[in-house]
Amino acid sequence: MARAYGDDIGPIRLLNTQMNEISVILLAAGRSSRMGGSDKLMRQVDGVPLLRRSAQTAAAVGPVIVALPPAPHPRHDALNGVPVRGVEIPDADEGMNASLRGALAHVPPDAPAVMVLLADLPDLTADDLRALVRATRTYPDMRIWRGTSAEGQPGHPVIFDRSLFAELGQLSGDDGAQTVVRRHANQVHLHPLPGHRAVRDLDTPQDWAAWQSDRDRPTPAQQPATPKTPAQK
Repeated sequence: MARAYGDDIGPIRLLNTQMNEISVILLAAGRSSRMGGSDKLMRQVDGVPLLRRSAQTAAAVGPVIVALPPAPHPRHDALNGVPVRGVEIPDADEGMNASLRGALAHVPPDAPAVMVLLADLPDLTADDLRALVRATRTYPDMRIWRGTSAEGQPGHPVIFDRSLFAELGQLSGDDGAQTVVRRHANQVHLHPLPGHRAVRDLDTPQDWAAWQSDRDRPTPAQQPATPKTPAQK
């Protein structure tokens, strides 16, 4: 079952007015099983649920399909008013690839590629996603374009050329399309993004605490200047 959440974008208009763009699949159907009973995607970041924030970031780049648990579920409410299309994944417990298959079935048939994005990467920005989209034009001979940390550690998002859609649609389990990436390793462009934005996800309470601590730490520009001693003046 699919549902459009934006106030002015229905399912038909969403697909018909944004043809030939790279679609974004936002994976948000998992159970947050490592959060000790809390839903990581409903935790607040900058005053809104992380899921809503991630969906708004993705929507700045192209048409977005969000893989969600079956309704009723609070995650559906978190997307009200955001111009995305939600797809319920009844077999989400199978693993990440059930979400990928379910969302991929709703990608427009002439989309040139699809971006796969995790919903629990709090530091990614719309500019980061746009940079990866630009990489598809700069390196058109590749079939997979993947964001990395500044040091080169592979992460998300990952863009797959439409020639790989059939392979993605046959995946099962919880490896998150790694099988396809490995199979086409010689056709992967790794694109560095600032810092650790591409690899820092928030799976556990400890992850959240560490991320919040880092976020609250003053940058050098924010720290008060050390008064100079008479000898330094």
